[in-house]
Amino acid sequence: MDEYPTSLKRKQLEENLNSKQEVPAQESTSKRRNLSQTCVHEVAVPSGYAPSKDESVYGTLADPIYNGEMAKTYPFKLDPFQEVSVACLERNESILVSAHTSAGKTAVAEYAIAMAFRDKQRVIYTSPLKALSNQKYRELSQEFSDVGLMTGDVTLSPNASCLVMTTEILRGMLYRGSEVLKEVAWVIFDEIHYMKDRERGVVWEESIIFLPPAIKMVFLSATMSNATEFAEWICNLHKQPCHVVYTDFRPTPLQHYVFPMGGSGLYLVVDENEQFKEDNFLKLQDTFVKQNLADGNNTVNAKANGRIGKGGNASGGSEIYKIVKMIMERKFQPVIVFSFSRRECEQHAMSMSKLDFNTQEEKDVVDQVFRTAILCLSEEDRNLPAIELMMPLLQRGIAVHHSGLLPIIKELVELLFQEGLVKALFATETFAMGLNMPAKTVVFTTVKKWDGDSHRYIGSGEYIQMSGRAGRRGKDSQGICIIMIDEEMEMNTLKDMVLGRPAPLVSTFRLSYYSILNLMTRAEGQFTAEHVIKNSFHQFQYEKALPDIGKKVSELEEEAAKLDSSGEVEVAEYHRLKLEIAQLEKKMMAETTRPERMLSYLLPGRLVKVREGGTDWGWGVVVNVVKKPPAASSSLTAALASSRGNGCIVDVLLHCSLGSSEKGPQPKPSHPLPGERGEMHVVPVQLPLLSALSKLRISVPSDLRPMEARQTILLAVLELEKRYPQGLPKLNPVKVLKSYMFKYPRERKHLDMGINDLEFVELANQIEELEQKLFSHPLHKSQDEHQIRSFQRKAEVNHEIQQLKSKMRDSQLQKFRDELKNRSRVLQRLGHIDGDGIVQLKGRAACLIDTGDELLVTELMFNGTFNDLDHHQVAALASCFIPGDRSSEQIHLRAELAKPLQQLQDSARGIAEIERECKLEINVDEYVEASVRPYLMDVIYCWSRGASFAEVLEMTDIFEGSIIRLARRLDEFLNQLKAAAHAVGEAGLKDKFAAASESIHRGIMFANSLYL
Repeated sequence: MDEYPTSLKRKQLEENLNSKQEVPAQESTSKRRNLSQTCVHEVAVPSGYAPSKDESVYGTLADPIYNGEMAKTYPFKLDPFQEVSVACLERNESILVSAHTSAGKTAVAEYAIAMAFRDKQRVIYTSPLKALSNQKYRELSQEFSDVGLMTGDVTLSPNASCLVMTTEILRGMLYRGSEVLKEVAWVIFDEIHYMKDRERGVVWEESIIFLPPAIKMVFLSATMSNATEFAEWICNLHKQPCHVVYTDFRPTPLQHYVFPMGGSGLYLVVDENEQFKEDNFLKLQDTFVKQNLADGNNTVNAKANGRIGKGGNASGGSEIYKIVKMIMERKFQPVIVFSFSRRECEQHAMSMSKLDFNTQEEKDVVDQVFRTAILCLSEEDRNLPAIELMMPLLQRGIAVHHSGLLPIIKELVELLFQEGLVKALFATETFAMGLNMPAKTVVFTTVKKWDGDSHRYIGSGEYIQMSGRAGRRGKDSQGICIIMIDEEMEMNTLKDMVLGRPAPLVSTFRLSYYSILNLMTRAEGQFTAEHVIKNSFHQFQYEKALPDIGKKVSELEEEAAKLDSSGEVEVAEYHRLKLEIAQLEKKMMAETTRPERMLSYLLPGRLVKVREGGTDWGWGVVVNVVKKPPAASSSLTAALASSRGNGCIVDVLLHCSLGSSEKGPQPKPSHPLPGERGEMHVVPVQLPLLSALSKLRISVPSDLRPMEARQTILLAVLELEKRYPQGLPKLNPVKVLKSYMFKYPRERKHLDMGINDLEFVELANQIEELEQKLFSHPLHKSQDEHQIRSFQRKAEVNHEIQQLKSKMRDSQLQKFRDELKNRSRVLQRLGHIDGDGIVQLKGRAACLIDTGDELLVTELMFNGTFNDLDHHQVAALASCFIPGDRSSEQIHLRAELAKPLQQLQDSARGIAEIERECKLEINVDEYVEASVRPYLMDVIYCWSRGASFAEVLEMTDIFEGSIIRLARRLDEFLNQLKAAAHAVGEAGLKDKFAAASESIHRGIMFANSLYL
């Protein structure tokens, strides 16, 4: 492993503010702001690096200054972090600028561009989204003359000195060895924190790895807590210094208020000096109506919390109306009202019908801008309801902004907002990304969001990003944030959200077939998949964590030495058996808990065993099963309901320690301490956390609100555990073996779950053998609770030591190597490469496709599926490859689309089966469902055949903007397929893909951006 680069650190403070003493809370805001206007500067330097810069002009690595002629001047005095950043750039060294939204990071990027222009070099500006690239192109074109744009949708001035592009376009240029890169001196990565995106984060990582060492980089990021670690990776990777300039300075300080729904008034919880007001928080808690909290433990209240938590009910709407009206009366506009649902954004905006914020003169300007903007649309499209409904809102200074809007409306809203003609904007969190469009006030309609797995409180990083829109520099003395809450909230939860540290940047690196094939195709052989794995941020973070793992092992070994060692061999054997059983059960339950197998057995009263991480909750009783997870609205449910699952929630009565109520502390282990009777609570549990099902069912009362009803069930469970000292009889998931049926003929109907896979049967047999050994072990009958707990802790400590040592031995690198080997076997089985790793015809086609599933679409190209279709059907089938919104409506496809869809699903299943055979961890059904998205097949088919946009909107409940976004990505995908067909000599297919692309490329779907 390479030696880690050293870091030099220095605090840059404003003149006369070098004192490190803390400012008393009572000091003035201005002084606090001046002292806060600091930045931390660090630099990661490779070993042996010798700078050659003139220190009188450029300063030193640790203390960069610049005394030369500026490449660009500004009409304002630069902030300290901007001055330090400019000095680092003039040293011609890479830099990461990590600062809050609206702090002024763009000024640093513009300086790098001005330097490239001065030095007759080219510069690339990358952005994570096409829409942001368009906006940035417009902004930079106003500042610089020679700017181009490349997004996959649009190419403008590709030979310009400054090229704005999406990160995917840059990666493609790097893979293909574009000549443009030989002239590039700087690459600016905007919004680098996108690197933690699960789906697309790897694009940033690969682009950074592939960049030639001669190119220097500027990384712009929201605040992140591990900026130094990222800079060390860059230094280690490219053997060049990388500076970090970090500031949490906000040009305009924020005041954070909470508005309790159902209550009255605002409560200042964090002032402009970032002081938390505990007395105000306690007053806030008192405003909640007592009866809403009385039944905090029961299922009825949990469901009520889930309903209210969505913030979409009538009372929630009226509360938002009151807030917006109050903001306008107090002259706190413009205001951005953030909601986590696109439909709620629209509902809230429509509920403002009685409010009007624009003067007649402003209305006339809005009308003129609006009519000019929609001139690029056809007469028919100008009359779409989505456009006609927006005009009256915009005239009154009210607007909506979310990803489902027509792009032209979304851009129009942004332009009007920047001009001060929109006073109240109802937006989703996507508005907090990208260009600086601040308001005086920001309102959060709820503090919880659905993240695909559970309802959770928004994290501090998300809150920082959105609240950063409050406060306009030079206009407002402070920004105002108003948080609407509808239930009691723990003080620390609110503190962590508002004042918490920003999240660290964590690698989401993964191996894709697209990357592997492109690396195998590269002629010069400079980079291999092994090289990329070794140099990934993921591997760097893993290796950096190893010393911490060693320290943890030492601490655990010390703890183990202090624990009672008597009977150690017996104890080790006993707990080895328990751990082996637990691991095998986990493996078995992963297959058993698939909904189609499990749900018919999860009837009310069924006893189930729950294990969450290292916590064994023991046996509980099924109350109910729900298909969609409810909000995990309390600390008790959070531990279980927030775990990743497969969309089904089982309400289980679990045995908890006393005090583990809905509003109490985190739950304690399921078996209370000796002498403590404990109590039963309903806890939402996801399917993967069920570790066993019993054959036994007990009667469950219809009303579980009274504590007595739940305690009756507790007594019944305890009685059953006494009756079965060797453990409750479990439901056997495999088909009954003949010998077992002969022994227990009456139990046949209880035992058979119909899983007769040979490996699965073997697994069940292993568990049965180990359980027999466990039940016959002397310690299993021991009554010495203290001794058992001591033994158990020692066994757990020893097990953890072994796991950590194993982690230190088995480098993450080896896991990626194994995955690479397995993926290469898949490529060989499918005919993309030969036995020597040489890329074949199929592989050459797949190399050119990164918008959709490259393996699946090349399979269709080579098995003749596309040959039998006309170009309208091709467009419709290709739409299944593009990720987008799901429709909630039942899909009924016409005959000419049903057969191609079936062929696509069959091919997807075939690929997934091969991946499983090649030892990749994959769920076949989940792969097919994720890879095939037929929600807009009919829409695209009819659009391709000439239908109007109004007609296709009638065919689906998916938002207009989502349809257009899919159509534009589909056009990009079809062009990639055309290039792939051309590369492998399939002229007929090439023409068919070109015709499909041409047939959809028309009208409002491809209307020009207002930014271009």
